[in-house]
Amino acid sequence: MKLIKVKDYNELSETAARLVLEKVKANPDIVLGLATGGTPEGMYKRLVEDHRSAGTSYKNVTTFNLDEYAGLSQADPNSYYAYMREHLFDHIDVPKENVHLPDGEKEDLDAECIQYEQLIKEAGNVDLQVLGIGGNGHIGFNEPGTPFDSHTHVVTLDESTREANARYFSSLDEVPTQALTMGIQTIMRAKEIVLLASGKSKAEAVAQLLKEEANENFPASILTTHPNVTVIVDEEATASVKSE
Repeated sequence: MKLIKVKDYNELSETAARLVLEKVKANPDIVLGLATGGTPEGMYKRLVEDHRSAGTSYKNVTTFNLDEYAGLSQADPNSYYAYMREHLFDHIDVPKENVHLPDGEKEDLDAECIQYEQLIKEAGNVDLQVLGIGGNGHIGFNEPGTPFDSHTHVVTLDESTREANARYFSSLDEVPTQALTMGIQTIMRAKEIVLLASGKSKAEAVAQLLKEEANENFPASILTTHPNVTVIVDEEATASVKSE
């Protein structure tokens, strides 16, 4: 696991965007695994700025998002589909047919998960997976206790996760109780993973990630067994890391 420490969120966003751009330029047919939430917004902003100024193309790129809320339509402003359009997809030249997110409106969510898993395999799995980390160590929406051999599945969200995401909704009651998420094994099939963590709220999780052996009570700990993981953290997110 490679650790990159940066000063602040701006530098984290710039560093992450440079890494993604380097991979896209080296492999125009890359399969990207994308994340949502507050942390990657700065990275996406810089990717859009680069596309406008330098013309980096995404015409042959395929994307798979980590997760989507159950019960929200793509038109819902709180859906992750809407988030991705707002922050990235509407501003670059990635073809709509190359963009994939689980469909949280499907009547049979389990069948949707099976189909999504199959699509990822048919694409040759993800080349570069972007991750955030939850305060309880979740990656994607894989909450503590999720089996490491899990594939794309429906998950009931922890209250701590719903509370953390409530800032995007009018109230906690509006936050969905379930989501569809890539499984931990699905994530681990990615050839390369980059995890972003910013701010004091992620400090304890980062400290635990850096010292923890792989165990299912802290899902992100599985990353310590992956051969190609880069963790980019700012100073506030490393506040709880003890110096050797």
